[in-house]
Amino acid sequence: MIIRTANAEAGEGRDGVAPGLLHRRSFLFGSAACLGGLGLAGCATSDGMSLAEASALYGPVPTEKFPIPAVDVSKVNPKYYRRTVQYTSTEAPGTIIVDPANYYVYRIEEGGRATRYGANVGRDGFRWSGNAYVGRKSEWATWTPPKEMIKRQPEAAKYARGMPGGLDNPLGARTLHLYQNGAYTLYTIYASSDPESIGSGITSGCVGLLSQDMIHLYERTPVKTKVVVLSA
Repeated sequence: MIIRTANAEAGEGRDGVAPGLLHRRSFLFGSAACLGGLGLAGCATSDGMSLAEASALYGPVPTEKFPIPAVDVSKVNPKYYRRTVQYTSTEAPGTIIVDPANYYVYRIEEGGRATRYGANVGRDGFRWSGNAYVGRKSEWATWTPPKEMIKRQPEAAKYARGMPGGLDNPLGARTLHLYQNGAYTLYTIYASSDPESIGSGITSGCVGLLSQDMIHLYERTPVKTKVVVLSA
């Protein structure tokens, strides 16, 4: 199945998201509505995970090159917390399946189960579907805006030679670079530090997981892993 590109030109990293100021929230936030407080009344979330458990799952990661702060879990709909779920698939264990219609990423496990992560996905006009594979992996990757983005947002020109890795870098702590037929598609699965973005369509076709979830997936994903992006 052929991936439909999102009008991007070759370059490291990904095209940014909705136009705006050149900072992480501008790239990843767009006009997404805040999800804060949904289903978080009382001592437990609506799906049974306690707030203490969620806070522990998404706690700080101080051992990173750039220490990652804790996620404010009150800003994430509990249905997007990381879970092991029943999932029927003909794909081999280890395969990554992106479900943009429901804002989930699945890693297929043994025994008819999968690890499920909440995600942000492409906004209207930038969604794509098809098969790809992880061509390479990056920790705290350099991000370089494609030429088309620089035309739309001239302020991005200062990063034409690359924005160094860091908490403000749009690619975040970990990146899975998606390839097809030996060529980089410019699409990635990347780490997001914006909890409000999870469950929203805000990117130019890339898929973002919370940083803690992305590290979890990254460690379990070797190069050449198959990635299936379903139709939205």
